[in-house]
Amino acid sequence: MDPDSKPGFIERLTTLLLREPEDRAQLIQILHNAHERQLMDADALTIIEGALAASDTRVADVMIPRAQMGVIDIDAPLADILSVAIATAHSRFPVIDGDRDDVLGILLAKDLLRVRDQASFVLRDWLRPAVFIPESKRLNVLLREFRVSRNHMAIVVDEFGSVAGLVTIEDVLEQIVGDIADEYDFDETHDNIRRDSAGRYRVKAHTTIADFNTAFATHFSDAEFDTVGGLLLHHLGYVPKRNESAVIDGLRFQVLRADSRRLYTLLVDPLPPAENGAKPEAD
Repeated sequence: MDPDSKPGFIERLTTLLLREPEDRAQLIQILHNAHERQLMDADALTIIEGALAASDTRVADVMIPRAQMGVIDIDAPLADILSVAIATAHSRFPVIDGDRDDVLGILLAKDLLRVRDQASFVLRDWLRPAVFIPESKRLNVLLREFRVSRNHMAIVVDEFGSVAGLVTIEDVLEQIVGDIADEYDFDETHDNIRRDSAGRYRVKAHTTIADFNTAFATHFSDAEFDTVGGLLLHHLGYVPKRNESAVIDGLRFQVLRADSRRLYTLLVDPLPPAENGAKPEAD
């Protein structure tokens, strides 16, 4: 090697790691030191920390709960199935027996494109086998199983064999690399609450009630729910679709981004007194 050439990333990182950390805490500290010395960027550090944490994270900690799962009934007609697939834009749907709430299999949205004779369509004939996993399974193990089996979704069951929720490969990857953003996500350099040019506020659904109350001078209680998304879910009693709205204590909450499982981004617009039901002040 040319003595005048600078060592590469791997050589520099290897030199740093030769200190032989005694436990994970020391390893993470070494990695943070490497970041501070610009031997790795912030994204690389985040991914490594996420990969290390995956071995300590249970499926139950990241799954979509049963109450928020988007499912299709085995007896649903094709027209209803197509409507659900188009509205949610999901690629996979657990199919259940509505009477017993058992998951019978998984329907792939792309398989619906192959249906030629709608009159003779039988949903049961199009099901793929469902993968069932316990709540206690660790994410690193599940990710390896996803890769080997090429499955992208697993049904989570509790100790009694009842469906507790579902988890997808995206849910697992987001624990390692961070949120997988789309066009409706905020730039990570912004706070959870951001004002737009029209004077309305884009609010991430996971914003805490305390932070929301501080920003909007409101007094919502956090006794029953911790986040703004939880506040809206509690008010409506179901998971709203994109563009649905509700007025709560003088604020209009409009859903900007959501799926059948969870809320992601809300548009919050303070209403004038004439619209929120308040009486106009006397002259």
